[in-house]
Amino acid sequence: MDHLRSLRYFLVVAEELHFGRAADRLGIAQPPLSQRVKRLEAELGAKLFDRGRRVTLTEAGEVLRAEARDLLSRWDRMTALVAKAERGEMDALRAGVPPELPGRMLAAILTRFAEECPAVRLDLQELTTAEQARLLADRALDAGLLQLPADVVGLDLGPAIDTPLGVLLPRDSPLARRASLRLEDLAGEGLVHSPRAAAPGSYDALLRTCWDHGFRPASIRHARNPEFVLGLVLAGHGVAFEPAARKEPRVVWRPLAGDVLRARTAFAWPSTSPHPQAATLAGIAADVLKDDGVSRIVPEPKETRPWDVFYERS
Repeated sequence: MDHLRSLRYFLVVAEELHFGRAADRLGIAQPPLSQRVKRLEAELGAKLFDRGRRVTLTEAGEVLRAEARDLLSRWDRMTALVAKAERGEMDALRAGVPPELPGRMLAAILTRFAEECPAVRLDLQELTTAEQARLLADRALDAGLLQLPADVVGLDLGPAIDTPLGVLLPRDSPLARRASLRLEDLAGEGLVHSPRAAAPGSYDALLRTCWDHGFRPASIRHARNPEFVLGLVLAGHGVAFEPAARKEPRVVWRPLAGDVLRARTAFAWPSTSPHPQAATLAGIAADVLKDDGVSRIVPEPKETRPWDVFYERS
């Protein structure tokens, strides 16, 4: 704890750039403050302040200021979470899900989580993978259902779910007469897909697979809303890749031979000071998502993982 106090003292001096004013803010005398900062410099083996006519931060001090803020923020969050858990006040888990998550699966996740964790409110927000990744990094979100691959530095991942994608096309398309399609059969067609900014990793992976299997879209139209996707497909602007058939008589859904296109998703949460129920949510979501009849959990080496507790209870 003494190191944490030293970092807090250091940050006040770094903000004030004046030992006297910093001491006043902290409610201590200036000499003990100066001595504590000097001990911190000795322990780190680096000079943190230039003490001339005016106090300035050294390059090492600038680095420590950024790192100390992050470390103390995580410590404060951790202690707050622990205190809330001890008092039984873990009342909300903020989680993101992609806009295309089917409503029945969303409802199932909410229902199952309410049964498993009745004291915790699940606050779900409709967000793209990119938006979730940013909010997770800022600690404004406790967990997020990401489309993989994605930048997961500093995050833990729950079970990953693989879902095969098929082709959505107008019922009057000549390709609709086939029972299944290959990607190369789509040559000359346009593609309707969510914007790259929503999930850059999965966007690039999908296009790379299309190119590798003989489908280079004649054009790409971007659409976020599933109904907008449907409208563009019906208007002849391209085909779309979706996990299952729609209940819409004007379009047909055809599987892709060999399951060459698969969507992979997984819940992620911060590795440091995570919400106590984040892993539980990941386990519940994986269990719900794999029950669509076609998706599967990606096998991983057997090890002790936080969501295993959920499966043992199921």
